[in-house]
Amino acid sequence: MIKALTVSTSEIDDVEAAVADITGQLEAGIGLMKNSIGLISCYYDFIESGVVAALSEALPFEVVGTTTVGTAAVTTDELVDLVLLVLTSDDVSFVTGLTDPIPSEDASVIERGYAATVEKAGETEKPALMLTYAPLLMNVGGDFFVDSLSKASGNVPLFGTVSVDDTMDFHNSHVIFGGDAYKDKLALVLMYGNVSPKFYLASISKDKIFREKGVVTSSEGNQLKTINDISVQDYLMSLGLTKGADGTIVGVNSYPFVVDYGDGTMPVVRIMFAITPEGYAVCGGDIPEGATLSVGSIDDDEVVKATGEKLLEITADGTPDALLIFSCTGRYFVLGYDDGREAAVVRDMLGAKNLPFSMIYSGGEICPTYAIEGAESMTNRFHNDTFAVCAFY
Repeated sequence: MIKALTVSTSEIDDVEAAVADITGQLEAGIGLMKNSIGLISCYYDFIESGVVAALSEALPFEVVGTTTVGTAAVTTDELVDLVLLVLTSDDVSFVTGLTDPIPSEDASVIERGYAATVEKAGETEKPALMLTYAPLLMNVGGDFFVDSLSKASGNVPLFGTVSVDDTMDFHNSHVIFGGDAYKDKLALVLMYGNVSPKFYLASISKDKIFREKGVVTSSEGNQLKTINDISVQDYLMSLGLTKGADGTIVGVNSYPFVVDYGDGTMPVVRIMFAITPEGYAVCGGDIPEGATLSVGSIDDDEVVKATGEKLLEITADGTPDALLIFSCTGRYFVLGYDDGREAAVVRDMLGAKNLPFSMIYSGGEICPTYAIEGAESMTNRFHNDTFAVCAFY
């Protein structure tokens, strides 16, 4: 059994006040049990000012997390606050680990980091769940993290995020581990014992997906080249999308792909960052040849609708002990000037149920997908433009 409490602070510059704020909320909340972990999310400013380091030193448990462009909790309606989700339990243990710097897509770095964390745990059984906070690296894709950790762990359920921050080019994105922050290391939390996670995903409603389906006939990693043997640009134009003055598809970021791997697992979403001069699409994750895909559309109302519907499903399923939520920054940017709309829905719906949660805007969501015909079978996947939830039971 896990107990949880979410606390937050808006104190960025006054380190002592920030620590007092967080520790005071913890003392007034649940009592800590045998094992605890703090999952933190915040603007880079909280690292730069020394608040994160001071909190790590003051708290009686380890702290792991990420920078973000926005984070939400029932204790605050400000996306810029530091949020800490504390999980505590007598029969669940939390073991943390940190990899060496990741210079490229070298799986051995991930394998060594995982092995060292398992050794630290001293357990003979596999973890029940693995949480990960991955760095945002220009030469390393999100699928690499998922594939490497899945292989190293023997397909332990994996839930996590890629770090982002509030700058235009995300240059202040950091993974937080203890009182330190890293731009090129991956953090792990292995959970052992009496925990039964359940995963939920929301992306695009069926009525926002084009009926036409295409087959990926040529791709290389996250570069999608041809669909049905024609360039991606030509395929998109065949669906009615148009070119702008610069010769590329107008509003390409608003038309994500819904990709079916054809292996019986749920489809995943891939956003398009850009169209190359050859008419190829640069996407937010790998799209393998042979996959079937559809094109969807996403706007601010769709984000809010899909999130609300998924929360209704979650609360109808029972009462989780806590929820850790990652929502894509793509969804955040679609919200435009009213960037707190999605967070408000989450805060209102989960707050009404008194469910502890932390919602973090993400540079890429890592979450298992269930087999379409078998809810007990899961495959770890990397996602874009997705609202991903890990509910702890």
